[in-house]
Amino acid sequence: MKMKYKIVSALFGMALIAVCSMERAEAQTIKRAGIKGGLNVSNLYIDDIHDEDARIGTNLGFYGQVLSNDAAALQLELLYSTKGAEAMYTAGTLSQKVKYNLNYIDLPVLAALKLGKSAEIHLGGYASYLLNANISYSGDLANGTDEVDKDHLKSYDYGLSGGVGFNFGAVQVGGRYNYGLVKIADSDGARAVIGDSKNSNAQLYIAFNLLK
Repeated sequence: MKMKYKIVSALFGMALIAVCSMERAEAQTIKRAGIKGGLNVSNLYIDDIHDEDARIGTNLGFYGQVLSNDAAALQLELLYSTKGAEAMYTAGTLSQKVKYNLNYIDLPVLAALKLGKSAEIHLGGYASYLLNANISYSGDLANGTDEVDKDHLKSYDYGLSGGVGFNFGAVQVGGRYNYGLVKIADSDGARAVIGDSKNSNAQLYIAFNLLK
C-alpha cells in the first residue's frame, strides 16, 4: 500500500514539475477551461471469471488548464464517471449475468504536454470518490436490481491516467486510459464475489473551451 501511495504521489509530482519547471516561457494563469463529456468503457477483471464484458457508460464534467504556456499546462478536471463490469457466473447448467454499476466523482490531475496547437499528451493520475453502486442481474436464478451498501466497497479510488487530445479550435476530441491501483472490495462478502478487482476505464471525450 505504501508503494502505491508513492507511485501516485510521484505521478502528481511529475505533473507539477513538468509544468512549473519549463524554460522561462511566459505563462498564463488559465488558458483553456470548459465542459467535457463522452463515453466510458470500464472493466473490473474479476478473479476466476472468464466470461466478462465491459460496462458502457459516460463521463461528464468540467476541466481547466492552469500555469499554461506554449509547451505545457497543468490540467485539472472534475468529472462524474461510471465504472464497473458485466460478468457471467455459471454453475453446472445454470448461468447468471451480473452487472456491477459503480458511479464515481473523479478528480484527474494531469500534465498537458502540447504538440503545437493541434494536439496534447495528457499524463498524470486521478483520485475518485464512490457516490453509489448497484448490481443488476438476470438469468436462471433471479432477475432484478439491488442497491449495494457502500460499506462493502472502498469509498475512494486512485490510479494512473494517460491519453491524447486533438484540438480543433475551441473543441478538443480525445481518448484516455485510467488504471486503478485500489482493490475496491472492502468486506469479506464483496471480496468473495469480486476478489481483488480494480477499476479499469477507457474514455473517449469531446471538450469545449468556454474561454475567449
